[in-house]
Amino acid sequence: MSAEPGTVRPGGRTARVRAAVLEAAGDVLAEQGFDGLDLADVARRADVGKTTVYRRWGSVTGLVADLLADMAEQSLPREETGSALGDLRANAALVRRTLADPRQGALFRAVIAAATCDARTAQALRRFYEVRVAEWAPCVEQGVARGEFPAGTDAEAVVRAVSAPLYYQLLTTGEIPDAPAAERAARAAHAAAVAGVYAT
Repeated sequence: MSAEPGTVRPGGRTARVRAAVLEAAGDVLAEQGFDGLDLADVARRADVGKTTVYRRWGSVTGLVADLLADMAEQSLPREETGSALGDLRANAALVRRTLADPRQGALFRAVIAAATCDARTAQALRRFYEVRVAEWAPCVEQGVARGEFPAGTDAEAVVRAVSAPLYYQLLTTGEIPDAPAAERAARAAHAAAVAGVYAT
């Protein structure tokens, strides 16, 4: 059974082709948004044969799905500071830096906008966040083990609560969250978790 386009993880020359195409796709998304993404243009930018791109990814949504999978794989690992609040602050700071990055912030806005009207992009975006939330959830679980949060605290819900206000600010106002906004987000999620809001 053949893999779905955009989901193969090969090595060697094919890996280099994939890296070049995904970088070009990210550039186009950041510059022109989802509507500006064209497989032929991506192939030209990546200096790759157009037929290779069409055969490998099959569609714009297949390419975006693979780009998001690659971004999840390449994202920085979680920081462990020794305290739950410190860890949540580190998570908030990472989200803020990502959204403040000229390329990454624009890329995420484009993908999020596309996900509202394209099912495959929405599915790929959900998978991306599932990977990132799962990466940081152990920080909350360790906080439960240390007695900082009540038993039964939903670790993934706490992690999502950290980034939610930062994305909301970006998407509803167009303003990039600053360091104080990240600090507030981390403290608010921490305080709610301590109070048992996320305990099941």
